Amino acid sequence: MLEAFIEQLQEVETFEGLNALVVGLRDGLNVEHIVYHSVNASGGQYAALTYDDSWVNRYIEQDYARVDPVVQACFRRFHPIDWKQLDWSGKAQRSFLGEAIDSGVGNQGFSLPIRGPSGQFALFSISDRMTDEKWARFTQENVQNLLLVSHYINQKALEIERGTDHAQLVSLSPRETDALTMLAMGYSRAKAAEALSISEHTLRVYIESARFKLAALNTTHAVARALASGLLVV
Repeated sequence: MLEAFIEQLQEVETFEGLNALVVGLRDGLNVEHIVYHSVNASGGQYAALTYDDSWVNRYIEQDYARVDPVVQACFRRFHPIDWKQLDWSGKAQRSFLGEAIDSGVGNQGFSLPIRGPSGQFALFSISDRMTDEKWARFTQENVQNLLLVSHYINQKALEIERGTDHAQLVSLSPRETDALTMLAMGYSRAKAAEALSISEHTLRVYIESARFKLAALNTTHAVARALASGLLVV
């Protein structure tokens, strides 16, 4: 199925065609829903999804992205996320989850964060009403294909939006790269400076220089952009 999907994806030229292919993928995987949602560096958004329009409109009207644990987790992480492993204990989160389930989203979900060129961010999610045991088996058996599919869809969305999925890469100096690499590995600024045998002030200069080159809002954003652009090896 993966090979056939990729072949069909190569022929897609419009966002409408991409959405139709996502619907077909949903049917092929026999799950309730699939969502691909992309946000570029300037805040422009695009989504290919199978949710009912009423739920999509409700989500946007209520700005549920502010309280949605899935969205928040995908912004902070790089690895696949099972929805049930997230914190739904807050009142707003519990209310949101109940409304989502009532709207047919499903009680199970699995999301893949995607970081593309020039600060682009996307997430790819599948959801269903399977039992915990069946869902665990399904995700374990399909995670590798889902990873590939999510990135192929993201690549195609970038091609449709920009005419290409390539972006001009920023060039960082060796010291700027070292500084961001240390932070990406979880080092504090003090530990990073010590490891690089430089002062914290000098480290801050390198970090700020890299942040400027990457057009990042803050240090965390700079690290994310450098990782997405393949400038860091962690």
